Amino acid sequence: MSLPLVAVVGRPNVGKSTFVNRIARADEAIVHEMRGVTRDRSYHEADWNGVHFMLVDTGGIEMGNDDAFQGSIRSQAFAATEEADVIIFLVDGKTGINADDEEVARILRRAKKPVFLAVNKLDAPGKTDELWEFYQLGLGDPWPVSSIHGHGTGDLLDEVVAALRNLDLADEEEQDAPSINVAIIGRPNAGKSSLTNCMVGSDRSIVSDVAGTTRDAVDTTIEHDGVRYTIVDTAGLRRKSKIDEDVEYYGFVRAMRAIDRAEVALLVIDSSIGLTDQDQKVAGYAQERGCALVIVLNKWDLAEGPDKKAEIRERVADRMMFVGYAPTIAISALTGKRVDRVWSAINKAYANYTQVIPTNRLNTWLGGIREEGHTVRKGKAVLRMKYVTQTGTCPPRLTFFVNRPDLVDDNYERFLENRLRKEFDLEGTPVQLRFKKKD
Repeated sequence: MSLPLVAVVGRPNVGKSTFVNRIARADEAIVHEMRGVTRDRSYHEADWNGVHFMLVDTGGIEMGNDDAFQGSIRSQAFAATEEADVIIFLVDGKTGINADDEEVARILRRAKKPVFLAVNKLDAPGKTDELWEFYQLGLGDPWPVSSIHGHGTGDLLDEVVAALRNLDLADEEEQDAPSINVAIIGRPNAGKSSLTNCMVGSDRSIVSDVAGTTRDAVDTTIEHDGVRYTIVDTAGLRRKSKIDEDVEYYGFVRAMRAIDRAEVALLVIDSSIGLTDQDQKVAGYAQERGCALVIVLNKWDLAEGPDKKAEIRERVADRMMFVGYAPTIAISALTGKRVDRVWSAINKAYANYTQVIPTNRLNTWLGGIREEGHTVRKGKAVLRMKYVTQTGTCPPRLTFFVNRPDLVDDNYERFLENRLRKEFDLEGTPVQLRFKKKD
């Protein structure tokens, strides 16, 4: 059963992400003095006095500002309050109340759930003079806190978890069913958030034509055809030398962490532009981290004509040979066309990523290799392979016992991998080969 949700809302720069990081005891939410750093809502596990819950960090709410993102940020923030069990409304104790605070408070007063008003940036413990004006928001007693120093957060959390207990929510010891971790990766503006929203079935991530809209790695757990998936929309990945802002760098770090814990990565490529060097670089990140991989040619409807589409596929096949095990699927995330094929590709890649090949089948295959006489020779030394067994999964790891491991070169490893893939279904997953000495 899912963990209870505690949403943290407020206008920009009141310290929501700093507050979330302190409570979650992690640096998962991006913190920066620039306004509007948090855009999508992001989820972070937390625990207080033995009660487990999920903190939802949201973008800063500005009611009268309609820039390129603010409307979507507001929608994301209020969506978080709709799904939350408890709401923490964070305001700035140094600057006092403004019109946005009053408007958000008016909306929250109608919420039929517990709302806690937390006055942040009161860094001196016991100083409560600044609290009185916040009573006019009509949300009960304000709680003085300091996200940076931690003052007052414990008292606030005592009341939050008491409210969660009163809601008779799920037993905190009951764990969610296992899910397949899927990271959606790619360079900026390839359509990752559109694909996330299409797969999730809601506007989970903010979609914009502006490159770099997504900055945090955004997790969503859903169920599709009886299978649970955790979908992670990541920030667009660019070369480190091209990353200018601190915020974009932190987004890059979060995206790399998402790939680290992913079991399957969906590499989204913009078909209207075609394959780029950066797409190859992003594929390399996934390969280095050993996760399964599916290549998704997005915006396929914008590729002009059969010849152009054939050219894109040929270029992908030619320049992505180093991840030749990854299947390629052409879709349109915006219209939803062929997105159903993505689910099938994820399932197959995951099944191969976690599979265990019986030892007797492996050694029957190895016997065929020996009979062909294809081996490595250096002078009088000849490589002789005695035995093979699978010693790991996620991805599959095979250990060969041989007389001279030092004779095995890259060409022979590629030969063995190619022959393995002909014999066994390993589509979508890398394989790792190890060689040990056996006299």
